[in-house]
Amino acid sequence: MSENRKIAEDLIDAVGGRENIHSVAHCATRLRIMVNDKEKIDQERVEQIDKVKGAFFNSGQYQVIFGTGTVNRIYEEVSQFGLETKSASEQKTEAIKSGSRFQRAIRTFGDVFVPIIPVLVATGLFMGVRGLVMQEEILSLFGITPDHVPENFLLFTQILTDTAFIFLPALVAWSTFRVFGGTPIIGLVLGLMLVSPSLPNAWGVAGGDVEPLRFFGFIPVVGYQGSVLPAFIAGIIGAKLERWVRKRVPEALDLIVTPFITLLVMISLSLLVIGPIFHTIEQGILSVATNVLSWPFGISGLLIGGLNQIIVITGVHHIFNMLEIQLLAKYHSNPYNAIVTCAVAAQAGAALAVGLKTKSVKLKALAYPSSVSALLGITEPAIFGVNLRYGKPFVMGLIGGAAGGFLASILGLKGTGMAVTVIPGTLLYLNGQILPYILVNLVAIAVAFALTWMFGYSDKVKKEIEQQ
Repeated sequence: MSENRKIAEDLIDAVGGRENIHSVAHCATRLRIMVNDKEKIDQERVEQIDKVKGAFFNSGQYQVIFGTGTVNRIYEEVSQFGLETKSASEQKTEAIKSGSRFQRAIRTFGDVFVPIIPVLVATGLFMGVRGLVMQEEILSLFGITPDHVPENFLLFTQILTDTAFIFLPALVAWSTFRVFGGTPIIGLVLGLMLVSPSLPNAWGVAGGDVEPLRFFGFIPVVGYQGSVLPAFIAGIIGAKLERWVRKRVPEALDLIVTPFITLLVMISLSLLVIGPIFHTIEQGILSVATNVLSWPFGISGLLIGGLNQIIVITGVHHIFNMLEIQLLAKYHSNPYNAIVTCAVAAQAGAALAVGLKTKSVKLKALAYPSSVSALLGITEPAIFGVNLRYGKPFVMGLIGGAAGGFLASILGLKGTGMAVTVIPGTLLYLNGQILPYILVNLVAIAVAFALTWMFGYSDKVKKEIEQQ
């Protein structure tokens, strides 16, 4: 019997046998198992299986971390035992049906905004690169000053950095329609209508240069460039309206009538009711968040940096995507990212300390790759495979995140994008902030590492935990 087949067999037994497995899927690093009864899972036995780098139950799935490449081979072996296999997206759809109403709502929120994030990441990187190129020291290498930069070049950089935020409502409405069962192209057109050049520009109105249109003498109508919440709410209602209309329209007329009614009703509702109400709410949320992030003495960095990874464990961290998008759309900067990256880096420091201190070859083989993964912005292997498993290292990581976040807040660090942290995140701080960015990450890592080394881990504690 091959090694991978033995691992697959042991894993199936450890999760309660074939009769306890509903379906199996995999992503880039994890085997995702839908089980019938989670109480039948032998967690300790799973973690002792060779090549397993951690296992946890999340979003209705039992997720076993194997790592890139390895997971594909294990999946192939598992699928040969006659189990039902599904794609990761199919299983995720099925998993969404489980959990509390609040958990399902958060997952749905994440499903809407996660597909948008890659283009916003790219936009943030463009902002960072532009900030680097436009520095006097860099321009001097080409014998020019900022005043001599060609206008066409500046226009080109604005296309790269502004487009995604100008048409943000179109992206949000498209994704919301997709998630809530509507036709995505109808959502896209509805979102584009919200930023139509026929409407007064939202940023011009905010700056006092343009007056909003007045419908019925009192309803202000403007474009919603850079706005999130009005498009999100319009997308939810629009998708439900489209489905309602489609059920009542004869099939022969569906192609014409359904999009016509949906767009007519929704753009009227969006401009006259949803937009004015939810744009005001959105501005209130942003104002509160901005005030919290600007609390004096580094208090916001201390709290957010210390609590962020606890929020990640609960799975509700996707709700902050909207906040980061709003910050970038309005201010073109994101202080939240600077604080969160310290929380991520600190978990890497704690996992590294465990790896260096333990004499267990298996734990070293788990801790080292996990710390590298965290330095690349992915903390799940470090948290679930190492730090949370032994308790104190995770707490020391929280303290390290608080220390780094405190310093980031004091220094006023602000990223030009979102969703990338630690090493990849350096690209968001090329606009003169790279050295303090490196400093706050090193502080977070060092504090978490030192505390874990001195107080957070010993092989004696490891043995006691594993014997419980």
